[in-house]
Amino acid sequence: MLAALAIRDIVLIDRLNIDFTRGMTVLTGETGAGKSILLDALSLALGGRGDSGLVRQGTSQGDVTAVFDVAADHPARKLLAESGIEAEGDIILRRMQSEDGRSRAFVNDQPVSVSLLRDVGARLVEIHGQHDDRAMVDGAAHRTLLDAFGGLQKEAGQVAGAHRRWRAAEGAVAELDARIAAARREADYLRAAGDELTKLAPEAGEEEELATRRQQMMRSEKVAGDISEAHDTVAGSASPIPALSGLLRRLERKAPEAGGLLDTTVVALARAIDALQEAEQGLDEAMRRADFDPRELERTEERLFALRAAARKYSVPVGELAALAARLAADLGNLESGEDRLAGLRTAAVEARGDYDKAATALSGRRKSAARALEKAVNAELPALKLERATFSVAMETDPARAGEAGIDEVTFAVQTNPGTRPGPLTKVASGGELARFLLALKVALADRGSAPTLVFDEIDTAVGGAVADAIGVRLARLAGRVQVLAVTHAPQVAARAGSHLLVAKGGAKGKAVQTGVALLDEAKRREEIARMLAGATVTDEARAAADRLILGAA
Repeated sequence: MLAALAIRDIVLIDRLNIDFTRGMTVLTGETGAGKSILLDALSLALGGRGDSGLVRQGTSQGDVTAVFDVAADHPARKLLAESGIEAEGDIILRRMQSEDGRSRAFVNDQPVSVSLLRDVGARLVEIHGQHDDRAMVDGAAHRTLLDAFGGLQKEAGQVAGAHRRWRAAEGAVAELDARIAAARREADYLRAAGDELTKLAPEAGEEEELATRRQQMMRSEKVAGDISEAHDTVAGSASPIPALSGLLRRLERKAPEAGGLLDTTVVALARAIDALQEAEQGLDEAMRRADFDPRELERTEERLFALRAAARKYSVPVGELAALAARLAADLGNLESGEDRLAGLRTAAVEARGDYDKAATALSGRRKSAARALEKAVNAELPALKLERATFSVAMETDPARAGEAGIDEVTFAVQTNPGTRPGPLTKVASGGELARFLLALKVALADRGSAPTLVFDEIDTAVGGAVADAIGVRLARLAGRVQVLAVTHAPQVAARAGSHLLVAKGGAKGKAVQTGVALLDEAKRREEIARMLAGATVTDEARAAADRLILGAA
């Protein structure tokens, strides 16, 4: 239910805070007092069209906040949760309207789009009046309302599920059929490409591994070449070791005769020969450890270049060659064995369609029964609402060719305002006053099924007599036993049946701007206001007595 409404700087309203109760609340007041401003403000908070003209003169921004207390499983909470908005506790809708025409929307203090605010608001409040734009009668929702009246939501959900399964089965058939057709058109290419890739046998990550190994072997090749060249210099045919060894031997023989002149040289030559022989041994060891096989490098490069050539040929990265080979094999498998699979999928699709047809046909039959019951319930309300010559009907068009998630039925609420006239859509045939009363009869029939938790009725008793006004009050009060009802009314018969009475009036000190205010009336003031509604400008004792009778009669 709507628990509170806070309005700041909207038209004639400066600061206004209103608390609401469950049951039926009426708003009364003189014409022009500002009742419509309250509804415009509420509509703004619910996501209605913003307008710079709503901002109070002399201010730059208006603000409306509506607080709702609804059940934990209410659809509005699910919608908010799906949008990532905290939905525990009260649901607080807020709209800020600037004088430059821009507006901002919030839900539970989180910024949201106006469209989301509107979707949430539509689940919380319905506003019904004498104008189509306020009636919120959507032909697309008639089927949903009929299902709610008949308690068919479970069956409707089963039909929607059957439809999704049927469409999914048909989608699987179409997908496999297309793949088989494509494979058939490209069979030769698939076989040739598949054979080539099968022979190549690419593996995941192979390119990186080969490239790393190639770099390592290329570095090893260069190092091995340098070692071999050094080894040839030290120990090859041009090695200085034999010549130095022969020279050392000759000097060693001459050393005794030289009187010590060659001793240092002999020692140095011996050390040089030892160093060269040690270097030779080191180079031998290095050559063994840097063993390099040119054939391995050649094989690695051939494999790497073959993979990259295949990747260019098939326009895929090397890393995806293995996946491509698997897809080609799968496509060939579809071509070769897909017909059997396709036949199985087609059988499943036919069975799924049969399940859908069975569920949709059963739902359609129950909808027809619910339609007749809804017609009876609504038509029973019309005479008392001075619509005794009118007839409400539920038009159903059933066509299996229009199969959808909602079933095979198109549902439209129609009315015949006078005998002999042609029935037509509810919103196009009925006048403003008639439309409002039709909607009231419909809402009474639906009670709390298919309704938002708060219903607002804007002057639906305009231009009706006392008996009809009383009948409207009776029905609003009956509705208030199931949902919260807010009624803007000029009819004392309606006001007398309210559980809570708010008086809307203009006020303001002399010389200051006029402001709209709202006051909750106690029993005495409520009696006086109903008497005013009965008598006009001058309230008489007779009017007060009549007000007492209305209040007592409504109790």
